[in-house]
Parts: sequence; C-alpha cells; structure tokens
Amino acid sequence: MVSRILIDACVLYPTVMREIVLGAARAGLFEPIWSERIIEEWARAAIKIGPTGEMQARSEIALLHAAWPDASRPAAPHVAQRLWLPDENDIHVLAVAVDASADAIMTLNTKDFPRGTLAEEGVERIDPDSHLVSLWMDHPAAIEAAAADVLQTARRLSGEDWEMRPLLKKARLPRLAKALRTVV
Repeated sequence: MVSRILIDACVLYPTVMREIVLGAARAGLFEPIWSERIIEEWARAAIKIGPTGEMQARSEIALLHAAWPDASRPAAPHVAQRLWLPDENDIHVLAVAVDASADAIMTLNTKDFPRGTLAEEGVERIDPDSHLVSLWMDHPAAIEAAAADVLQTARRLSGEDWEMRPLLKKARLPRLAKALRTVV
C-alpha cells in the first residue's frame, strides 16, 4: 500500500530536495499531498532569491498541479479548530493532513510538529533525508534515477560539474548523499 504524505512548504521550496522527493512520488513510492496555503508559502519564500524567484516558483507550481491534480487538498478549518501545535501558523498543515487521511507530514520543522501530538492524530512526522534513504533501501533504482535526473539538471542549469554527494549535502540530504555516493 502506497503511503499518503503531506509535504510541507520547507520541503517544497528547495529545488533539489523537492525534485528528489517528487521523483520518488513520480515513481509511485508515495502519494503527495499539499494545500494551496502550503503552495503559497513556497511561492512567497521564493521571492527571497530575487525578482524572478516567485515567477519561477509559480511556473514550477503549475507543473506540480498538472502532474498531481488531486494532490492539492482544501483547507480544513473544521479540523483545525480542535488541534494544537506549538506554532499556531502550522495547525493548517496538520489539519489538512488529518482531513486527507495522510500517513505522515514530511517536514524539516521538528520543533513545531511534535511526534506525540501528531501520533494522537494518527500522523507521523518524517524528514525528507531519512525517508528518502528508507525508500532507497526498498527501491534503490527509483531513488537513484530520481537523484541522477536532479544531478543532470543541476549540471545543465548551473554550468557546473556537480558531483552527487556535494549536491545532496548542500540540499540538506546528507544521509542520502552517503547512500548514493556511487551514483554519478
């Protein structure tokens, strides 16, 4: 059975991380879920990279919607009313996950998504690096292919001769970098 994972904005915003995570989803290893508010957080964060950042993010978001038309879930204020998290601005993420029957929330934000609180709602917190390594252990060819695609794209777009390990370490995926040290 394929798990349903709500992807937080902090995982969608960094390009390399997002592309490898979504490469795993494209391979059918999990079903991605997000909300329009999460997508908007990504677009607003992209403004930080310069004047074209938001425009580029909006283009990538359009491709995301085309690839996964059912991934975007509506806000769930009826669920959010009864929930608590340390940062009230993150309650919407948990509410959408609960309403969509997600198995997990993939996030880098550990302090605002306490495992115990999430477990009470039947949702697990996972970080992208650990989850990708776990998927790699069960489906090495799929994760290696996703990472190789990202590596080739990074080389093409940057004009630099990136190697897998430094690229993934820079993308905050050090465990995956170590696991894929032989993939070129």
